[in-house]
Amino acid sequence: VTTNGIIATSEPPAKESHPGLFPPTFGAIGPFLADLDTTDGLGKVYYREDLSPSITQRAAECVHRGFPEISFQPSSAVVVTWESVAPYQGPSREPDQEGKRNTFQTVLASSDSSSYAIFLYPEDGLQFHTTFSKKENNQVPAMVAFSQGSVGFLWKSNGAFNIFANDRESIENLAKSSNSGQQGVWVFEIGSLATTNGVVPADVILGTEDGAEYDDEDEDYDLVTTRLGLEDVGTTPFSYKALRRGGADTYSVPSVLSPRRAATERPLGPPTERTRSFQLAVETFHQQHPQVIDVDEVEETGVVFSYNTDSRQTCANNRHQCSVHAECRDYATGFCCSCVAGYTGNGRQCVAEGSPQRVNGKVKGRIFVGSSQIPIVFENTDLHSYVVMNHGRSYTAISTIPETVGYSLLPLAPVGGIIGWMFAVEQDGFKNGFSITGGEFTRQAEVTFVGHPGKLVIKQRFSGIDEHGHLTIDTELEGHVPQIPFGSSVHIEPYTELYHYSTSVITSSSTREYTVTEPEREGAAPSRVYTYQWRQTITFQECVHDDSRPALPSTQQLSVDSVFVLYNQEERILRYALSNSIGPVREGSPDALQNPCYIGTHGCDTNAACRPGARTQFTCECSIGFRGDGRTCYEVEKTRCQHEREHILGAAGAADPQRPIPPGLFVPECDAHGHYAPTQCHGSTGYCWCVDRDGREVEGTRTRPGMTPPCLSTVAPPIHQGPAVPTAVIPLPPGTHLLFAQTGKIERLPLEGNTMRKTEAKAFLHVPAKVIIGLAFDCVDKMVYWTDITEPSIGRASLHGGEPTTIVRQDLGSPEGIAVDHLGRNIFWTDSNLDRIEVAKLDGTQRRVLFETDLVNPRGIVTDSVRGNLYWTDWNRDNPKIETSYMDGTNRRILVQDDLGLPNGLTFDVFSSQLCWVDAGTNRAECLNPSQPSRRKVLEGLQYPFAVTSYGKNLYYTDWKMNSVVALDLAISKETDAFQPHKQTRLYGITTALSQCPQGHNYCSVNNGGCTHLCLATPGSRTCRCPDNTLGVDCIERK
Repeated sequence: VTTNGIIATSEPPAKESHPGLFPPTFGAIGPFLADLDTTDGLGKVYYREDLSPSITQRAAECVHRGFPEISFQPSSAVVVTWESVAPYQGPSREPDQEGKRNTFQTVLASSDSSSYAIFLYPEDGLQFHTTFSKKENNQVPAMVAFSQGSVGFLWKSNGAFNIFANDRESIENLAKSSNSGQQGVWVFEIGSLATTNGVVPADVILGTEDGAEYDDEDEDYDLVTTRLGLEDVGTTPFSYKALRRGGADTYSVPSVLSPRRAATERPLGPPTERTRSFQLAVETFHQQHPQVIDVDEVEETGVVFSYNTDSRQTCANNRHQCSVHAECRDYATGFCCSCVAGYTGNGRQCVAEGSPQRVNGKVKGRIFVGSSQIPIVFENTDLHSYVVMNHGRSYTAISTIPETVGYSLLPLAPVGGIIGWMFAVEQDGFKNGFSITGGEFTRQAEVTFVGHPGKLVIKQRFSGIDEHGHLTIDTELEGHVPQIPFGSSVHIEPYTELYHYSTSVITSSSTREYTVTEPEREGAAPSRVYTYQWRQTITFQECVHDDSRPALPSTQQLSVDSVFVLYNQEERILRYALSNSIGPVREGSPDALQNPCYIGTHGCDTNAACRPGARTQFTCECSIGFRGDGRTCYEVEKTRCQHEREHILGAAGAADPQRPIPPGLFVPECDAHGHYAPTQCHGSTGYCWCVDRDGREVEGTRTRPGMTPPCLSTVAPPIHQGPAVPTAVIPLPPGTHLLFAQTGKIERLPLEGNTMRKTEAKAFLHVPAKVIIGLAFDCVDKMVYWTDITEPSIGRASLHGGEPTTIVRQDLGSPEGIAVDHLGRNIFWTDSNLDRIEVAKLDGTQRRVLFETDLVNPRGIVTDSVRGNLYWTDWNRDNPKIETSYMDGTNRRILVQDDLGLPNGLTFDVFSSQLCWVDAGTNRAECLNPSQPSRRKVLEGLQYPFAVTSYGKNLYYTDWKMNSVVALDLAISKETDAFQPHKQTRLYGITTALSQCPQGHNYCSVNNGGCTHLCLATPGSRTCRCPDNTLGVDCIERK
């Protein structure tokens, strides 16, 4: 790392230590390549490698903004900060540069397969844009550039290089604009298959409302010669052609920082090797001068990574590196984490004592079986392990192992045995692997089979606990194993293994025997005993600052018994199970200790810790999160959302609710029942989006700051114990009623004229396991229809009473809006997950998809049965609209497109022929006559309207913020009343249950319009349609 704004990927030659000719001969990443001055206290440069989840997650978020189509999860980040550096001014000092200082930062984030560079320029962070060049002898602009350096063996030539900014205008734009959509943040892909011909920049343009305006015309740009030295780079004018991921048609990448784009072409030279992608190998550096800088003093955009420059790390800045179940303590040379009572681990990772553990991971292999010269290769194979901690017993399953190698892997119980060592029963004063490493370590083992050539190498990387509370492991197998015949069984005798401990390294070696029994042939099952030698090394990070912590015994003995191995040929699953305890070196079995906690005869619940007492005495104690007497424990359940929230806050050191959440960190919101809140928002960016029941973002729902998307909860609230609620319909008395949905029930609200008789509101139907969204009413049969997004399904029930029925349950994603054509006897519904609109008969049969294109988030839908028209809303965040068509799907067109936000609810009043809607983005209610172009704003300032219905002179809408049904008088454009149900939960769909049908008819009213199947009305006519997926020789389509 140099003071002149360069990170070098190889050591720069002395003659190139100052900025000069570009590209240099060494690999270079230059966020602000210039002659910078750090002498006499003029600024500092800090650098470190950071493995903490909070930093790697923030890096991942930056990369995802710039490359939204890429899935990237870095395992490490190198953070380099140039803080308050001054420009070199040369002999003639520039008065306008006096006192000017620049602060900027680079983060290099790498996973196993790719690397990205993130350049961060805070507001007011760049106060100068040129420096004095010793070579040019005048002021020259700084440069933002990358270079691969010289490549080739016999012939040396410049590798791929890119210049993204090298003029004053471009440099000034760094803090004002972005290529990732966030001001001051620039993201580049620098190491992957896509970067063989140069760095690939992100291409998410910052909106003109957020930053500088751009003249982004599509034209050819002449090449600009770029210099920072006395000699010119060989250049040739060329047409501007942007390099995209995977593109190999040009070596050049245009500037993305200003309208004046500068680019360089790779100069011609002797034959070279093909340019290669490069990974960053950067050491961890420690600062020399203790100093803690408050980032808030040097940036206002909230995008600069927090950095700590104290050579003695303290809990104040590193609490996030401890588990949320650990305490952090400062020592003379640094800090250490230690798990609190009731938890076990190394302090960075802690789990409840006695609680069962799950381990998930992937396995890949390249294995030569027997004398075969062709390896068996498998990748992306799942490994799952379950550990009963108080027995030290681990069960490991590796799925989809080819049968050509499955039986031959049976002797390798130690593949899963490492998990057994991690959670071995601890005898007094001895520690298992998780207590020592926290499940964060690498292990390399070599297996040599006696009498068989070659060896097998096992590489495993344990990455600690993921957001779901599971340990993660990656395993790689490569080498040779003896062939074991198909159908054989393998038996492994109990064994012991000595583990030798030194600072951050554990080694062990042993010789093991296993017996192979081949399938029975001619009444005999031949068996043979084989031997292999085992050697392994485990490396991990331990805290060396706590001198008072008891030292580990230099040697511990792992005792393994009850070893079970099996290969299931039908399922192609390899299974290992073994029991483990760790203790002192001794002859014979640990049974000699006789304490039930050590030998597994304690009888404690699987969710309890066994506490050894004197001699054979012990107690059982339920694990954290469980209750009971220890023999039987009941879970105090914690949801996935709560686990993820706890994990993120703990990693960021913000588990204390009194401490603010660090800027830039996304923490999911959980509802009152612990499920993911359907709407999630990022506290720093202001963006919001919808999530499904598993917390995954629903595509197409992310809205800009200031607007909250109308997200639906797909999880029904828990059903509390108590008297069973009857599901039968409670018949309605005569008259007109409002029916509205409230999660797992439908309520009725009688109307007297246009007045809501609030005291007479009652439940109409209880369906507690459902989340009912849309409602529609058939005035002919007095039947209410609804959509349910939990199953998902469409159901109906009669107002006269009886049991509800489900009429559609197949091939649904997220059915939301629903409408009834009472004349044609059809239902229509929107599906926002499948992005389509369907029609069916009232009993759910004869389904036909009307539309499945140009829909993103369709929701509200209504019919004009007399005229044969259909209307629906689409709250697509980028292009909200209200559309219409005939009921047969023809004559589709956009009715309203301008000045919409989040159009949710829609209603058509047959008496006034008005189409009205409520919009949660503009907070307005509006109406129009579809046959006339003008629209009328009925009322502004609504809170958060969801669904709407009409009756008489009023609109009635459900509101999410008020949890109310609100009456809105169309004549005076005023809200006149509101009804708030006793149960304060979110209200969804609403419809009017009319006491009698409005007058009118359409061409489907009589004899199904003469159609054999679906009769779909159109203005002045009808169309006969066949259902989808019908062979249908008896179905006739006609107009």
